[in-house]
Amino acid sequence: MVQASSVEIRGVNKFYGPFQALKDIDMSIAPGKVTCLIGPSGSGKSTLLRCINFLEEYDSGEVRIDGQLIGYEAPGRKMSARKLRAMRRSIGMVFQQFNLWPHMTAIQNVTEGLVRVRGMKKPEAEARAAEALNKVGLGDKMGNHPSRLSGGQQQRVAIARAIAMEPRLMLFDEPTSALDPELVGEVLTVMKTLAAEGMTMVVVTHEMGFAAHVADQVAFMEKGELVGMDIPDRILHQPEDPRIQGFLRSYHERNSF
Repeated sequence: MVQASSVEIRGVNKFYGPFQALKDIDMSIAPGKVTCLIGPSGSGKSTLLRCINFLEEYDSGEVRIDGQLIGYEAPGRKMSARKLRAMRRSIGMVFQQFNLWPHMTAIQNVTEGLVRVRGMKKPEAEARAAEALNKVGLGDKMGNHPSRLSGGQQQRVAIARAIAMEPRLMLFDEPTSALDPELVGEVLTVMKTLAAEGMTMVVVTHEMGFAAHVADQVAFMEKGELVGMDIPDRILHQPEDPRIQGFLRSYHERNSF
């Protein structure tokens, strides 16, 4: 089992000028557990995810990883860039877009961060990169450039790049939304493997099947508010809040569970 982080979010608010994107968010994520964030577009899911690793500065409240504030030394006093970089080394993040270097092969894309960020020697970095690529099922594609990989394969390289850094927490921001439907499954399979190994994961997703069968808890957000958070069955199949009911009704009309 991998080492895994805990996340505590308390009273987090985020503004963009007069617009409030996050409204007094409280959330606890236990080590080794998977939390899926669902809800309509513009509900604040991705903003919350980015606040967890301080890619977005939250305006008030606290985000703690393993008990330590991220982004601030104390409320209102920002953390040094050096200390923030050190904290982020234990956090992996996978975005909607793959963000691979087009002139580098798959193994070079994974190796790059290990050398530049972790300061590893190239042979050691290449060995770890190869291990990560094998883990996501791309052992035979290490020498391929992104242009010679499908979208699903490119996203798996992006996941390999993140897990090669040996994070204690993985953040996924709609990792399958840019993929053709037939490629979604291969990425979700990799994510299920990470979950089974005990990786703490926070996943913004519209894949309700993944949320239903893999998540330990599902959080529904709307208009910057955390409307409800519970085990998947209660949120996805027995919701009491009419906002969740309406969202799921619309989802069922467009998809099959």
